[in-house]
Amino acid sequence: MICCFVDGDPVSLEALAFARRFGEVRPVSFGDAEYSAETWAAAIAALDADVIVGPGTDRGHEVLAHVAAQLDAPLAANCVDVRVEGDAFLLTRQRWGGSLLEEARLAGSPKLLTVAPHVVAAEPVSSVEELAPAPIDAKVRLTGREEPEAGAVRLDTARIVVGGGRGVGSAEGFAVLEELASLLGGAVGGSRVVTNLGWRPHSDQVGQTGARIAPELYIACGVSGAIQHMVGCKGAKRILVINKDEHAPIVARADYAVIGDLHEILSAVVAELRKAQVPA
Repeated sequence: MICCFVDGDPVSLEALAFARRFGEVRPVSFGDAEYSAETWAAAIAALDADVIVGPGTDRGHEVLAHVAAQLDAPLAANCVDVRVEGDAFLLTRQRWGGSLLEEARLAGSPKLLTVAPHVVAAEPVSSVEELAPAPIDAKVRLTGREEPEAGAVRLDTARIVVGGGRGVGSAEGFAVLEELASLLGGAVGGSRVVTNLGWRPHSDQVGQTGARIAPELYIACGVSGAIQHMVGCKGAKRILVINKDEHAPIVARADYAVIGDLHEILSAVVAELRKAQVPA
């Protein structure tokens, strides 16, 4: 049996498409049950599956890591390709934040793996079996939850993302980025240094230790382009850079670049967008 842990996010549907390479898949989820990696993992482990696949998200990695520990089985994380060779899987997976591809051999039973975000196209699922968390005494319990602002565009699903780095200058400097994102129906993101400085919450961070995004357009404002940040935005279809430093590393990775003061440029762009949206 092939089992795929689905968690209601776009990456889960990508993992499901990946899992279907092995045959017919049994998608499972836990619905609105209180999150607990230990109890969810115990329920998945009890299914006695031959292959267990999960999304390459924070939750997907954590749940399958617990499954691997409970079953004393190896886990291959962030897979991008797989070939079946007898009783083993020959895998290609991302390492070092996506900067390195590793060829690995996964043997034994069950075989556990997570799928790196945005490496395969998502596929729809007609029905998902809802499991009940296993009744075990978990060591970690959820004590609270911070819900996103109602109506806000999610960073991981936004078609347009406006990102800011140290070059934005301050938390207040993000006001023009927020207005641009609002006019374009997009979301605002930030680099790691921005969240470290407290200019934006960690939930807005784009990068290796933040969100992995795949918008149609990523507008990077005042972002230098450290490798950790590029890991987070490499799924973008197009990258537009606005930066006063023409030698910034991200400029070489961009599809389009505008060299100059980002606040002057964005203010002019926002003003034109406002005009275009005013009825004649």
